[in-house]
Amino acid sequence: MNLKPKAIFLDMDGTILNHQNKVSIHTKEIIDEVRERGIKVFIATGRAFEEIEGLVPPGFQVDGVVASNGMVGYAGHEVIFKHSLSRELVETVIQMARENKVYYELFPYGTPRMTLKQDQPYVVNEIRDPKPESVGMNEWLSRKEAIKEKIVWSDEIMGDEFSKFYFFARSKEQINRWKEELEQLKKEIDFTTSISTEHNVELMVANVNKATGIQQMLKHFDLSETETMAIGDSDNDLPMLRLVNYSVAMKNAPDSIKEIADDVTDFTCDEDGVYHYLKSKLML
Repeated sequence: MNLKPKAIFLDMDGTILNHQNKVSIHTKEIIDEVRERGIKVFIATGRAFEEIEGLVPPGFQVDGVVASNGMVGYAGHEVIFKHSLSRELVETVIQMARENKVYYELFPYGTPRMTLKQDQPYVVNEIRDPKPESVGMNEWLSRKEAIKEKIVWSDEIMGDEFSKFYFFARSKEQINRWKEELEQLKKEIDFTTSISTEHNVELMVANVNKATGIQQMLKHFDLSETETMAIGDSDNDLPMLRLVNYSVAMKNAPDSIKEIADDVTDFTCDEDGVYHYLKSKLML
């Protein structure tokens, strides 16, 4: 690829988001410049669509968003595609999470994330200080913010359509045990899981990931994978990085991500790595 893509997909956490969970003004400006040159820019994130506005600078714009690890796609506020977890799966998983005392957030479409009120004590207890050393600061800050003001503590499951579950544990041992429980459940109800750190796991509809979302977004915009670049940093980016024609890993990505990428940024997410990469490669 001669680095003249027609579309660029950017991960958020660890990529355009720094470890304080903010997108810098420099990143916004380079995205504006790239789009002015006729290249379409998309977000491809594990986060829910509703989370994005609070993380980006005023006036931040992209051509589309693949959210919740491929569960839903937007062009502006128009829904391009959407998948939903079944009510049966939601009820089963919440019961299992309670039995295992696993921190969870359920994301209904169109309303704030929720956790059942009866589970609040052990969920809040998982986010007690001090921060475990192996937990990333951006994930810890997101959980602190969630329990303080983002989660709706509900008496019952609200809504009919759900984009994903997010699970977290203070210890790697606990989250790994939970992953094993989910693998057992997959034998009864099919679904997909995705991991972005050593302390979390997310749950989506079967056979859905960032790559499937990107394929649907490209189809909507009449673009092909051969014209596409993606930048990411973690395991949930692997399907996306393998799909596109030119893949870029962040400097702060683990070696397992860098090894499958075509290139690696010279700077980390805390050093405006995406800004410097796009500036040096596309603004010649």
